[in-house]
Amino acid sequence: MKKYIFPALAIAAMMVSCNKQSPKMDDQPAAASGEGMKIAYVEVDSLMTQYNFAKDYSVTLQKKSNNARNTLNQKGNALQAAMANFQQKLNNNGFQSREQAASQQAAIQRQQNDLQELQARLENELASETAKFNEALRDSLQNFLKSYNEDKKFDLILSKAGDNILMGNKKLDITQDVINGLNKRYKPTAKPAAEKAEEKKAEEKKAEEKK
Repeated sequence: MKKYIFPALAIAAMMVSCNKQSPKMDDQPAAASGEGMKIAYVEVDSLMTQYNFAKDYSVTLQKKSNNARNTLNQKGNALQAAMANFQQKLNNNGFQSREQAASQQAAIQRQQNDLQELQARLENELASETAKFNEALRDSLQNFLKSYNEDKKFDLILSKAGDNILMGNKKLDITQDVINGLNKRYKPTAKPAAEKAEEKKAEEKKAEEKK
C-alpha cells in the first residue's frame, strides 16, 4: 500500500487593478482623445517573494501542509502494518474462527475509511486556508494601489506573471515601488495560541528524541 502524501501546495495570485471609475456609455477611450493611456505593471513573482505578508503566510501554509502530510503518512503506515499483520495471520491460520478474521478485516476497513476521510478533510482545510490567503493578498494589493494611484494617475495597472506580458518597458515596472509601500504598511500579527502551542510541542519532541 502506498503512503498517503499530501498534495504539494500551489499558490497562485493574479492581480489587476485600476482605480478609475467604469466609463459611462458616452465616455470616449483615452486613446481616442489623443492622450495616450498611462500604464504600469507589477511582477507577481517578485511580489510573492518580497512582500512580507506573502512570505509570512506562505510559511504558515507550508507548515500546515507538512503537518498534514506527516499525519497522513503516520496513519497510512499504521494501516499498512495492520493489513500486513492480517494477511500474515490469514496465511498462517492464525485466526480461531472465520468470525474473528471477519471482525479484524472490518476493523481494518474502518481504519482505511477513517484515513480517507481525514485526508479529504485536511485537503479541504488547506484549500480553504489558501483561498483565504489569496483573497487577503488581493485585497491588500488593491487597497494599496487605490491609495498609490491617487498621485500616480495610472489608467491601467497590470499583473505580470510568467509570460502573460511578452514585452514591457522597464519604465512601466512599478513592482519595487509597490513592494516597498506594501511592506511599509504591513504590520505582522502575533501568532495564534494554537500555533505557538504546536511549535512548542514540536520543539519538545525534538529535544526528547535527542536524549
